[in-house]
Amino acid sequence: MKIEYLATEKAPAAVGPYSQGIKAGQFVFTSGQLPLDPKTGQLVQDDIQTATRVALENVKAVLAASGATLEDVVKVTVFVKDMNDFGKINEVYAEFFANHKPARSLVEVARLPKDGVIEIEAVAAIA
Repeated sequence: MKIEYLATEKAPAAVGPYSQGIKAGQFVFTSGQLPLDPKTGQLVQDDIQTATRVALENVKAVLAASGATLEDVVKVTVFVKDMNDFGKINEVYAEFFANHKPARSLVEVARLPKDGVIEIEAVAAIA
């Protein structure tokens, strides 16, 4: 199986020894995307809805680097600092996944890299 390492300037660079994503055959795996503004490198964390939007835009950019779109996503995992933000996260999430509804897990974690408030990763299947 051919493996391609994904890299795009439209999403933040990896903050460690890993790639933004991997295309393996017909599957695309994004690394967890923090709400880092790819233009400024600044972490968005004062508003969970803005942070969710930025993280999802970063996921979308990594998918695009592989030729995939949000419509190709089959699984999303969301890590959050505070489960009380569940409803606000869902409001923004629904903007990105209105009619297409991939499987999803959303879990509260003790801490995220750079002390982020949310991190989102996705798996896509493309033809």
